[in-house]
Formats: sequence, structure tokens, C-alpha cells
Amino acid sequence: MREPAASPAANPALTGAPELHGQRWRDALAGAAANVAELDSKRSCGRLTRAAGLVLEAVGLRMPVGSDCLIEIPGHAGATGQGPRMAEAEVVGFGADRLYLMPQSDVLGLVPGARVYPLEPSPLPSGDSAPREPGSKRLPVGEGLLGRVLDAAGRPLDGLGPLQAAREVPLAGSQINPLSRAPIDTVLDVGVRAINGMLTVGRGQRMGLFAGSGVGKSVLLGMMARYTSAEVIVVGLIGERGREVKDFIENILGEEGRARSVVVAAPADTSPLLRMQGAAYATRLAEYFRDQGRHVLLIMDSLTRYAMAQREIALAIGEPPATKGYPPSVFAKLPTLVERAGNGAEGGGSITAFYTVLAEGDDQQDPIADSARAILDGHIVLSRSLAEAGHYPAIDVEASISRAMTALISPEQFGSVRRFKQLMSRYQRNRDLISVGAYVPGADPELDLAIRLHPRMEAFLQQDIHERAGYGESIDQLHLLFDRSANG
Repeated sequence: MREPAASPAANPALTGAPELHGQRWRDALAGAAANVAELDSKRSCGRLTRAAGLVLEAVGLRMPVGSDCLIEIPGHAGATGQGPRMAEAEVVGFGADRLYLMPQSDVLGLVPGARVYPLEPSPLPSGDSAPREPGSKRLPVGEGLLGRVLDAAGRPLDGLGPLQAAREVPLAGSQINPLSRAPIDTVLDVGVRAINGMLTVGRGQRMGLFAGSGVGKSVLLGMMARYTSAEVIVVGLIGERGREVKDFIENILGEEGRARSVVVAAPADTSPLLRMQGAAYATRLAEYFRDQGRHVLLIMDSLTRYAMAQREIALAIGEPPATKGYPPSVFAKLPTLVERAGNGAEGGGSITAFYTVLAEGDDQQDPIADSARAILDGHIVLSRSLAEAGHYPAIDVEASISRAMTALISPEQFGSVRRFKQLMSRYQRNRDLISVGAYVPGADPELDLAIRLHPRMEAFLQQDIHERAGYGESIDQLHLLFDRSANG
């Protein structure tokens, strides 16, 4: 038998004023309706229509070049196990109503008609009111990045936990008026005797390190990273082998160099987009520290791999090749990247940059090497013949030049450097005659002096990897070399 329903008087919850309870419900519903109204009732998406090589084509979306999107891969669970796996891609071009996308991760399992969604930008941190332009990327910077190893997207690779005291800034830095830059008027001590004495580098200078494979450029970079008088070091390892990345960090850079360094690694197995982004991110980190008034050493290995990544992208979207397969956009991207380094405004910070340039087949007339020489403030050439002879660092001082050197050094040093190169060149031109005994001593007093000083000059240019040679010490040894020759 059913029990009679409880009367309102028997239920304390129903004894209050009906108007009060009704108002509470109305307020709650109004708040929920407002929240629902703020939500986007639809999410735009497109569909893939073609996949050829490195490029995917999508229709149904209007997105700016450089913006990010997500591609749904049906039948493959995501990292969380919830929903399909999403592959990130970037818009690299368009044609009519079609977008050209290039994935940044593996797209195994991709099917025709897969959905493409615009990537929603992360919210701005509190207190950051800077407008976000369409397609602009924001990556972490800050003091907490010192001593860390990151990938091209700003994610830690060293297993030391999340980044501390980092904030996100746009990847593209602001341009500096060339007339407002401070001049290069201060010597930078790099700790390498041959560079300090013969190819003096100034703070804010941009130098190229030209070398073929296996002649010791990574070792020389490690020496400069450890011994250079800089407050912060930013290292960009772009397109190198994964084994070399670990070896450079642990064995060449060492604990002393790593403590004041930020390393950005985009190895050869990453997509060309990430390799280009890694170079831009390393430069952006250097710009951040320069804007804080710090003196930064930027080391990028290598500028050639950056150019190759741009070549892969440009050829994939149909840009016609030009010099040795390099499209014109490659030669437009190089100065855009390099010009971001250098001195800031008067009294501010600086970025002294060393870019390695891989001379394929030891060809110094390679298109990228030739273009880099034109936009850099000097070049240091490493010789394979010197490396094979056990001469380290294998710097060919005759083929190398520092364009800012004459404004930095004293007339006495300039005279010693010029005399050094004259005698070295005289010896090299007559090397074959000397080695076979065809030269008769006394026939040429200048050559006799070159022969007598050659062992000392070679010793001056050589240096052990664990030895540091300061700028003052290097200049003293250079002057002493000719003082001894004058005294016989």
C-alpha cells in the first residue's frame, strides 16, 4: 500500500519562502546560460585532399601562412588514450582555396579526408597584454633556461623537470634600426690564441666558421664556449646527428660551459620546419638576454643545415630551384636570421655570433658558403690538410679574415699580424723547394727568416683543447716571436 505523500509542513526544506528558492534557481540558470553563450557553438575544420612527399593539401580552412593546425589520424589513440591521435602541422603556403601544410611529427596512418583543425593558441599569462598576431608562435625564455637543453619547441630534453621562471615571448624578434646599434669597439677574448692574436674578434661581431666535415669545428666551438668572456652562451645545434648533440653537450661543452649556456637541439631526424624553428629560437633566446643588457655568445652549428631545411620546404611547395638546387628564398632567409645578431643600442647588451658553414667537398665556393661570406663580419677557414697533419686548431690564417679587426687592435699588433702573414705566405709558396732541398740558404734573406721562424709560428697557432690563451697573453707571445727574430 502506498504511503501518503509528506506534507510541506513535514519537510523543512520546503517550508522556506517559495520566492527565495525560485530566485536562486533562476540565478543559477541565468549564469549557466551566460557560460554557454560564451562558448563557440561550432569549431571550424577542413579536410585533407592530397598528400605528396613532405606537403599535405587541405581545403575548407582559411589560415595565415605560419599558423599551426592539428590533423586528426583516425584509428590511432592519442597520448592520453582519449580520442584520436593529433599530428601538428604548419601552414607553409596556399594556392587558390587550398592550404599547403607541412607536418612537424609522424603522420603514419593518415587517411584521405582526415579532419584538420586550427590550433587554438595558449592563453596569455597574467599581466601580458601584448596582442597576439595570427600565426605567431610563442616560446619560453628566462633565467631558468640557463643550464638546460631544449628542443626547437621549447620542451626540455635533459630530464631535469619543467622549466623554472620562464615566460613566453613571440618567436619573431623586433628589428633594430642599424643606425641605433652600438659600434663594434671592444675586443672579445675567445680564449683561442690563433683567433685572439691573428683574427681578433669584437663584441657584437658575426663570424663564420668555414670547414668541411671532420676537421675539428665542433671542438673549436667547444673551446670558445668554455673560454669566451661572455655572460650567457646560447648554442643552437641545427641538423646535426643525434650522437653529436649528446657528445657536444657532455664532452665538448663540459660542465663549465653548460652552467651558463642554453642549448637548443634540433637534430637531423626532425622535420625541416623544426630545424628552421630551432635556429630562430636560439636567436630569439640570444635576443632576450641581450635586451636584458647581457653580453651573449651565440654559437650555431650549422648555418648550412638551416639553409638545407629551407630548401626542403621551398622545393616541396613548388618553388623553382636556382643555384645548385637552392631556391631564391634560401638566400633571402640567411640575412634575415644573421642580421638579428649583433650589438644592441648604445650602453645595452650584445650578441657575438659564430655560425658554422659546412663547405661540401671542401669547396669554399659552395653557394651557401659564398652567400654567408657576403653577409658576415669575417670568416675563419679550417683546413683539412692542417688537420691531417695534426695541426689543431686547423685554422688557415691566410684564408681567414676578421673585418672588424683593424678598428680593435693597436698599430703594433697590426704590424705583427701583417709580418706574420707575410712570412707564413713566403714559406708556403716555397715549401716544395725547401722539402726537396732545392733551396740554397742565403739566396733570399726574407725566406731564410721565414724558414727560421716557421716552427715558432706553427707552435703559436696550435693549442690544446684544455688550454686557455687569454687575449693579453696571445698578443705578448705574438710580439715576443718577432722580438726574438730581431735578436737572432
